[in-house]
Amino acid sequence: MLRFLTFRILGAIPLLFLLSIVTFAIIQAPPGDYADYIRSMLINQGGVRPDLAEIQAEAYRQANGLNDPLIIQYFRWITGIVTRFDFGHSLYYNKPVGNVIAERLPPTILLALVCHILASLLGIGLGIIAATRQYSWVDTLLGIISFLGMTIPRFLFAIIIMYVLVFRIGVNEIGSFNSAYWGGQPWGWGRFVDLVAHVWPVVFIATFGGLAYNMRVMRANLLDVLNSQYVETARAKGLPEGAVIMRHAVPNALHPLVAYQGVVLPYMLTGEIEVAIVFGLATVGPAIVGSMAVGDVFVTASFMLVLATTLIIGNIIADLLLVALDPRIRLGGGTE
Repeated sequence: MLRFLTFRILGAIPLLFLLSIVTFAIIQAPPGDYADYIRSMLINQGGVRPDLAEIQAEAYRQANGLNDPLIIQYFRWITGIVTRFDFGHSLYYNKPVGNVIAERLPPTILLALVCHILASLLGIGLGIIAATRQYSWVDTLLGIISFLGMTIPRFLFAIIIMYVLVFRIGVNEIGSFNSAYWGGQPWGWGRFVDLVAHVWPVVFIATFGGLAYNMRVMRANLLDVLNSQYVETARAKGLPEGAVIMRHAVPNALHPLVAYQGVVLPYMLTGEIEVAIVFGLATVGPAIVGSMAVGDVFVTASFMLVLATTLIIGNIIADLLLVALDPRIRLGGGTE
């Protein structure tokens, strides 16, 4: 196991390096940079003449190295990460990118993990119920729910909920984790309840989408397993149906879902990102979209690199979970 972890971690290093190159190049591909954003702001909001605004924008490019060749900008950024764990300086937020990541990544991961846990537990449980009641009204109802969860765009779902909350219910505070009353106050039960009241739409929408996928996969896998010969043998031995399902069928039906955990963390992050953008929460989503809009390349590239890292970590965790679930699996074809 330790050798497997070592090989996977060492193998992830060149993969992350390659992903960083591709990400940085794609982000820099569209025309324009942050200096163009400054020029636009000077003209549209500052009333500066276009020629003077262009002079100031060019001076900003020179001062911040935006005129340097792309490869030099990349190596400056990646060298800072490797040698000093420095992700560069955010031009838009005017502070180190590491500070922006430290502010927005923890609540994003926390929301994504909560959504993932709820989606997994509810999806697996409902999938078992649907499979054991095949073609019943319960199975039909759960099938409709899973269909809606997989087909309704999350941003549309978020807009509908926001409309109901603001224009029908009259909720005044949207776009924050807590009410203004709790600003600067220590954490307690009251502040936690207020947090839940603000983030439940994000959790509900992201959980609903993940639940739908888990339910459909679990139902299909369990139906296949229930028709297997060893399940019929267990029934022939006189085991209770509940024991046959939970002890023999469900563990084997979980294999594809466990393998899916390798990609689910970034999937849940992006699902949370869509909803957080609509609700304006201070998470990774609005930061990525905002930085791309103004050309703050180091923020965008750093967050994309973080998301790629979560994908690699998720795949490693999925492999370990598969080994824990089924001891017959031998990593790399070995016998250890």
